[in-house]
Amino acid sequence: MSDELKIRPVLDDETIAFAGRVFQLTRAGQADELAELLAMGLPANLRNEKGDSLLMLACYHGHAGLVRLLLEHGGDTELTNDRGQTPLAGAAFKGDSVIVQLLLDHGAKVDGCGEDGRTALMTAAMFNRVEIVDLLLNQGADPSRRDVGGLTAGDAARAMGAAETPDQIAEAIRQTERLG
Repeated sequence: MSDELKIRPVLDDETIAFAGRVFQLTRAGQADELAELLAMGLPANLRNEKGDSLLMLACYHGHAGLVRLLLEHGGDTELTNDRGQTPLAGAAFKGDSVIVQLLLDHGAKVDGCGEDGRTALMTAAMFNRVEIVDLLLNQGADPSRRDVGGLTAGDAARAMGAAETPDQIAEAIRQTERLG
């Protein structure tokens, strides 16, 4: 399959401009305009050149209402971008507990990840997002899980110099071991 010539459609300038406008509307949180486009058939899982879906961009830019709209139109909570990040990891990175909870309520896998194995918990821990770490742990995130490099959330947090989350993760691991 990799040896076969992949035929890509040629997009005209108008189509490219429209797609650019859709992604700008998403970054700006323009839910009303996007609701109209989604009702007309715009795919909720449209992705840009970096693999970021509309849902990823809405999560990353903190637009909870737009996140809800996209989820209602079939936005895929597990669709990773070119860096292997899920929308949940994007929201965890930004520290947005409302969007993290919204994604989890709509079926996002708490330990979902891309090929690198990095979960939202690892991302939150790395950037010292204490509230998000608590939320994810309370939703069943595995504090002992390792990425493809063998690092846990605690390891990643220590490597990034996070002040509080390494101890938070260590305590979660101790509690998990006590409960057996």
